[in-house]
Amino acid sequence: MYSLNYKVTTSTCDSEGQLKLYSALQMMQDCSEMWIDSEPGVKRYFKEQKMAQLLASRQVEIIRVPEYKESLTVTTSVYGMKPMFGFRNTYIYDADGQPCYRTWSMGAFVDKSTGKLKRVDDATIASMRLEPKLEMNYKDRRIILPKAENEVVTCAPVSVQRADIDYNRHMNNANYIRMAMELLPEDFKVKGLRVEYRVAAKLGDVLLPVVYRIDSGIIVSLSIGSEVSAIIEFEQEMGHSL
Repeated sequence: MYSLNYKVTTSTCDSEGQLKLYSALQMMQDCSEMWIDSEPGVKRYFKEQKMAQLLASRQVEIIRVPEYKESLTVTTSVYGMKPMFGFRNTYIYDADGQPCYRTWSMGAFVDKSTGKLKRVDDATIASMRLEPKLEMNYKDRRIILPKAENEVVTCAPVSVQRADIDYNRHMNNANYIRMAMELLPEDFKVKGLRVEYRVAAKLGDVLLPVVYRIDSGIIVSLSIGSEVSAIIEFEQEMGHSL
């Protein structure tokens, strides 16, 4: 397990003084990326093999949204490892040790030069320290887009800017959610989300958003041309109507 400590600051808050979901996702992502420092054997192998782990999917359960100046601890632990995929829990806890966010995610192992899936050898997998799978309501990582008869809204295209790109030279994972959240109704309160990443967006790409209304909330699809780049499903807090 790897952990980082944070405090909710002005730059991570929304207009109501609560932690932005985008900022919470960045915290989770940073902790997950830093985790490899706790596994020197895996870190060495990935460096030698010129490999990286890219996020393929994530599910988030929001228990409580932290407020300005709260102290938080983010933890991440791997509970499953396959030759080309890894599975982890990343939680955000408050100062009392109670979870504010529960998540699980799947990462894909890729060759940095080709961007294609690449296998991790058995010895490296065997050296991994696996932790218990934490309790949450695990849903399918695949998100099925609603049928055409569902209410659909096609929105204005969004260009990928320099500020959206991270060190993998792709659009940072949290930025897909940030873009999609701009398309939600102003009074939409997110209780949970699932995101499936399919084709990485790069600098200069133009994303075409399509919004679908479903019984539990809203799905946003972001496409590059005819290819779906990412699908984000937002679950609405009960008691709020669309």
